[in-house]
Amino acid sequence: MTNKPILIIGKHGKTGSRVVQRLQSMGLQTRAVSRSTALPFDWQQRETWGPALQGVAAVYVTYQPDLAIPQARADIEAFTAMANEAGVEQIVLLSGRGEVGARQAEEIVINSGISWNIVRASWFFQNFSESFMIDGILQGELILPAGDTPEPFIDAEDIADVVVACLTDAKHHNRLYEVTGPRAMTFADCMAELSQLLQRPVKYTQVPVEAYLAALQQQGVPEPMQWLLKELFTEVLDGRNSQVQPGVEEALARPATDFQVYLKRMVDSGCWSDERVEQAV
Repeated sequence: MTNKPILIIGKHGKTGSRVVQRLQSMGLQTRAVSRSTALPFDWQQRETWGPALQGVAAVYVTYQPDLAIPQARADIEAFTAMANEAGVEQIVLLSGRGEVGARQAEEIVINSGISWNIVRASWFFQNFSESFMIDGILQGELILPAGDTPEPFIDAEDIADVVVACLTDAKHHNRLYEVTGPRAMTFADCMAELSQLLQRPVKYTQVPVEAYLAALQQQGVPEPMQWLLKELFTEVLDGRNSQVQPGVEEALARPATDFQVYLKRMVDSGCWSDERVEQAV
């Protein structure tokens, strides 16, 4: 294996942070970047890309805010061209299911001339514990415009394991892994299982998309994020992506982690503890 570092874009992200931890525990050199690192990387400032790419063997690409936004295609195209010029040997792209922009980005990476992997993931379990949904859970009511469409949510730990396998074992090169959890669940299903484990009610309430967006606007959420959330809840979460896929097992020769395992892990961590509930009220 090369002694060159592996570049991880999104040092503090749900998957990036876990990938860094795993690679470092294996004794591999990493260069983990974000907008706030000493060597910065910002998708909106292309002048930061070249220095980050200099001298690396491989790159794990997470695009912010999401591959669904119109700008993503041009950015991924420019980034892969720059990676080619820098002599990067492999790109692993974290992609999303059911997004036109994500598919376009995948094609760009696949046709870049660089060894590639696509890890096409469903919605993360960690959205319930490390993202915008945690506040509603702590307050006892998760309010979203998602309806009763099932989604095979996945553990970010599984995604990180697949990404690391792709970055460290050549047998995975030039493969697309569509990774999901083992069960398709609605948001109501998720809250019911969480409520049972917590022994206190956390209900799911569906609201119209327009009402949800109006609430976001009142909260001062930036317009690009409002657009993205509308896209995710109306286009991505429309039932097309409800089927469980075997990518985790194909890559790792083990089953994907079940939602119950994740819930118990998070309960043990105190993520949704009574103390945090009191602080949120």
